[in-house]
Amino acid sequence: MATKGLDVSGKVAVVVGGTSGIGKALALGLAEAGADVVATSRRAEQVKETTTLIEAAGRKSFAVTSDVGDRASLQHVLDETISRFGRVDILVNCAGTTKRTPTLDVDEAVWQNILDTNLTGTLRCCQIFGRHMLSRGYGRIINIASLSSFVALYEVAAYAASKAAVASLTKSLAIEWARHGVCVNAIAPGVFRTPLNTELLDRTDRGKEFLLRTPMGRFGKVEELVGAAIYLASDAASFVTGEILVVDGGFLASGVNQ
Repeated sequence: MATKGLDVSGKVAVVVGGTSGIGKALALGLAEAGADVVATSRRAEQVKETTTLIEAAGRKSFAVTSDVGDRASLQHVLDETISRFGRVDILVNCAGTTKRTPTLDVDEAVWQNILDTNLTGTLRCCQIFGRHMLSRGYGRIINIASLSSFVALYEVAAYAASKAAVASLTKSLAIEWARHGVCVNAIAPGVFRTPLNTELLDRTDRGKEFLLRTPMGRFGKVEELVGAAIYLASDAASFVTGEILVVDGGFLASGVNQ
């Protein structure tokens, strides 16, 4: 029997939160690997820019905005993608937010917004796109977990709670949907440099500690997450579900590094 390959050619992917940072890197990586990709987020200008880059890679796409807090907008993305491409094979959930605050002082509205975006937003996407995938008997869902799904990061309790819950939700959906041909996994990135965190990583004690705790001695490049996404989205991972795939330069393995 031929080995199933690391191939997403001809697949249709939707990347929610796919127009900046890690999400944009995954959207472009899937496109370069042969998938048609719809990269969606709230910001129309970023959506347009990323769509242009996907099409420049020779893949099909179209520009559509969405908000993970708005079920109707997510349903619109699904409906439009089916109308244009016939189906959705791959869903990547990258939308997220955080705010650093001492836990004693976290405002409940801030707490709720972080959980609603990171956790409930992921659930909304999984429900809406998952129903379509279950009806077809095929699908690959990739959520974005975090180092804080496993260990605490100082003064980001709401984010950590949301990401621990994303890991748990991933496993719950995996066992519910496995017999129906839908694999649900997550990627847990380590510390990756993005335009939003460069100042923190390069000029703070927190950044120095992140670097010290990463045995490879450097921060990740967002492109280094693409291989994990392609693997989980491909038929090479057809018997992989409920897995949290850590890509962290050794961070979680780290004890004493010197």
